[in-house]
Amino acid sequence: MPRLRFTVNLSPGELRKTGTGFDLPLAVAILASTSQIPPRGLDECLFVGELDLDGTVNPVRGMVAYERLAQRLGMKLVSSGTNELIGSTHFLDMESLPEILAGVEHLQTLPLSSSQVASGSSSKDVDFSDVMDQEAAKRAMVISATGGHGLLMIGPPGSGKTMLAKRMPTILPPLTRGEMEEAMLVSSVAGLDVSDIASGKRPFRAPHHSISMAGMIGGGSPVRPGEVSLSHEGVLFLDELPEFSSNVLQSLRQPFEEHEVRLVRADGLYRFPCNFMFLAASNPCPCGYLGDDRHQCKCTPAKIAQYQSRIGGPLNDRIDLHVFVNRPDSRKVVSGEEGMSTEEMRSQVLQGREFRNWRTRRTGEVGLPNQGLEPMCLDDCAREEIERVARRLGFGGRAIVRVGGIARTIADLEGRDRVTREDVLEACAYRDRREG
Repeated sequence: MPRLRFTVNLSPGELRKTGTGFDLPLAVAILASTSQIPPRGLDECLFVGELDLDGTVNPVRGMVAYERLAQRLGMKLVSSGTNELIGSTHFLDMESLPEILAGVEHLQTLPLSSSQVASGSSSKDVDFSDVMDQEAAKRAMVISATGGHGLLMIGPPGSGKTMLAKRMPTILPPLTRGEMEEAMLVSSVAGLDVSDIASGKRPFRAPHHSISMAGMIGGGSPVRPGEVSLSHEGVLFLDELPEFSSNVLQSLRQPFEEHEVRLVRADGLYRFPCNFMFLAASNPCPCGYLGDDRHQCKCTPAKIAQYQSRIGGPLNDRIDLHVFVNRPDSRKVVSGEEGMSTEEMRSQVLQGREFRNWRTRRTGEVGLPNQGLEPMCLDDCAREEIERVARRLGFGGRAIVRVGGIARTIADLEGRDRVTREDVLEACAYRDRREG
């Protein structure tokens, strides 16, 4: 460090600068301006990194975002760490500051990390066959995974709700290249490890019920993505749903509909993607034994109503599937009887999604929520049935469309062009039983 006075201009001035990623570019600029390193090729590089006192370069939060910026600018990213972005040829490895003394052209392109060479998700450690005597809940999860429907599991403690939820990512289709890059970008900005996502695993986030609104939606200083964005292209699981704060739960309504979070702050507008699959679990009452034939519920009707109302009507109406998870039969648990496995469920999900894609390409039907039931191809009996159920239970417009969407997903799983009356009846069985 020469004994000179340096003036550094970090423009634009109105944009707040934070983080230690400026250490490396400032050091390189000082070395170049004092002719200690050759200036060749520096203008074609984007330097990002934190410096230790001995000159070691450390990666910083948001490396994937810097890599994408370098690609867009047609520059090389110079830093230390792993080549996080799949197939990136824009990353030059720099472990310590003295490596640049011979010039930037002597830095080597970092090869792909081992996590990127692996294809697919190594999720063999958990399997749905471990969850015994829950075939009805597994059927609901197949429907949820095929159509991207939100799912709420209600049941007594120990019935297997959390085990089912943790296995949901194993039956989802593999991440596409675009989905993987977006999910890695969000996690990298939040300072999380992206190696699992780079290996093909979908994100799975299960925040504690004490989480704040900023932790769920995003915020802070500097602004960081929340749990809904960290679960982008993956699964967001809320266990003990009524225990979450009411304002936190109601803040999920807009991300549900728009798949995007917009945070307005004094220094600007922040937008984070949040296209996630929503899973939730809840006890039926404060003690957890309402509806359990082996335990007596000791809660009063007033306490039960108060407990169930914590979820809120607007949010509850946006959850497509409601399924009661009964306590498994003790004889089946002792004997180790297995039901549907992950491989069987994944096969059903992939076939259902493939048929849906083929059907929509052939007919050109999209099925947007504002188009009603027309794109869902209901036959006459199915249409009459859904009208009858809607009148009897007092469904609103959103509820009618969502029941039709679930019926359409069930028909896709069976490989049928038209939605039948049986599909509608099964879809109605997954609606909240407290409706009407």
